[in-house]
Amino acid sequence: MVTFLPTRPGRLADVPSFDRAIGGAESNVACALARTGHSARWISRVGADGFGDHLVGAIADCGVDVAAVQRDPLRPTGIYFRTAGERATGVDGETSDRAEVLYYRAGSAASAMSPGLLDGRALHDTRILHLTGITAALSDSCLDVLRTLTRRTPGRPLVSFDVNYRVGLWRDPVQGPEILLELARGCDLVFVGEDEAEAAWDLHGPDAIRAALPEPATLVVKQGSQGATVHTRQPDGTDAVTYAPALAVDVVAPVGAGDAFAAGFLSATLRELPVFARIRHGHLMAAASLTVPGDLGVPPTRALADRLADLPPADWGTLRLGPGWTTEGLRTARVEVPAQ
Repeated sequence: MVTFLPTRPGRLADVPSFDRAIGGAESNVACALARTGHSARWISRVGADGFGDHLVGAIADCGVDVAAVQRDPLRPTGIYFRTAGERATGVDGETSDRAEVLYYRAGSAASAMSPGLLDGRALHDTRILHLTGITAALSDSCLDVLRTLTRRTPGRPLVSFDVNYRVGLWRDPVQGPEILLELARGCDLVFVGEDEAEAAWDLHGPDAIRAALPEPATLVVKQGSQGATVHTRQPDGTDAVTYAPALAVDVVAPVGAGDAFAAGFLSATLRELPVFARIRHGHLMAAASLTVPGDLGVPPTRALADRLADLPPADWGTLRLGPGWTTEGLRTARVEVPAQ
């Protein structure tokens, strides 16, 4: 989607102007992975309009392969407007206590995605296929795409799924959570926020979420500013449970942090790093997003990310990252990082 970011805080009714940016959970992940040195391909549909031109061009500029993106001459590119606050999850029945988000995606080019868009050879010529629950909410044909891709078939790549429960996108408040649970059960690696699981499924805590989602080999439960817990199935069928606390961050805007966390975790997965390091890389990539106004932050270099991910617990716990830390150096952090 094309995203419109407010030029100042306040209600949508009071914001006089907006800055244009790009957004979309899957494209955010693809851009972050490409900018950290991985090969990434984004598959979607956009309108044959100026917004579509901007979206495809901006994503390509990040190093992402956009050759499989279709242009629709009849349907527009999706857009959305948001305020500067954090997107609400709907916990305790609240749907807009933290932010206003207005989606204009009905009838968009992306909502017309169908299984016919998929190139089986291209999909299998990859190590990880990343999906999100947002796509499933756009239309019945988009749901068909997700059901096709999460069907357990021989030779498929590792299928990664970010639940991304968005209350405002689901027409049926009961069916939406049921569909998301169904899709997650067909995947190998699942990301879900602890608050999302509470809102969607009335599940509380990583253990309860794992009990409801035993199928994925890896379950990542994001616990906001506290950290993340990962359940990893072992060869003997038991789970290894790994927790890593988050970083202290001077937050500019929280939207996009979940996608960035997924990108950092997936990057470390592709590099076959230990699970604890994967979580830390997720936190670092999230910090890059949290310290910029838009969805996409400039990722830290691999050398910097590796250095920080290897910090002892005490040094990690005292690190605080602010705007510019990935581009201007660690002098923007609140503490000195010990030399190694």
